[in-house]
Amino acid sequence: MAKKKPVEIPEEPKFPMRINKYLAFKKQTTRREADVLIGRMFVTINGTAAKLGDKVSQTDIVKIGGPQRKYRYYAYNKPQGIITHSPQGDEVSIADSINMPGIFPMGRLDKDSDGLILLTDDGRVTDALLNPKHEHEKEYVVTTLHMLPKDFKRNMERGVDIGDYITKKCTVEILSERSFSIILTEGKKHQIRRMCGVFGQSVVQLTRVRIMDIHLGSLAEGAYREMKKTELSTFLQAIGL
Repeated sequence: MAKKKPVEIPEEPKFPMRINKYLAFKKQTTRREADVLIGRMFVTINGTAAKLGDKVSQTDIVKIGGPQRKYRYYAYNKPQGIITHSPQGDEVSIADSINMPGIFPMGRLDKDSDGLILLTDDGRVTDALLNPKHEHEKEYVVTTLHMLPKDFKRNMERGVDIGDYITKKCTVEILSERSFSIILTEGKKHQIRRMCGVFGQSVVQLTRVRIMDIHLGSLAEGAYREMKKTELSTFLQAIGL
């Protein structure tokens, strides 16, 4: 019988709390965006314009006025060879390839890997999506150089000692003698390649095909599409925004 996942008890907020931290805690803005709104006098505490450094209590009424920012969210099919962040020398980053100022990747995908990565200009998403405690599912399809051993699925699923870490249990489906799909709820550096290496397997191709309920589908390599309607609302609700 599978063990029940322990119930996570959320940390109690401590009041009084700085106004920018409060707005971030309420997931209305990031702290940096809150400072901008406060500087423009768009934030009030009990009807009075807030100032940078103000603190609020649980009973205070905080409101944001002025124009409301409309965030953008995209699904992008990253080709092999494109760098997620901080390119070196002649390397090309996602930001270089899409030419959309203000948009940044949510998380990372190795240079030698391809597939789905989410893009946004919403700084609130970073912790909500990437913090390991949330255990959001990510699915990959992997092709190896050699035939997979008969016990590969069982050994991968129960957790693998990759040297400095034992991976969490995962779900593996064998697709052919040299390919499989894997669903992870974590994302250590080069994790799948390192897991395969423990069993003498070299990865030829690694493609991310799903992040939570967002699927790569038929999206062309190097192309992106805007997330809208049910897909977007389901995603935002799942990460608590």
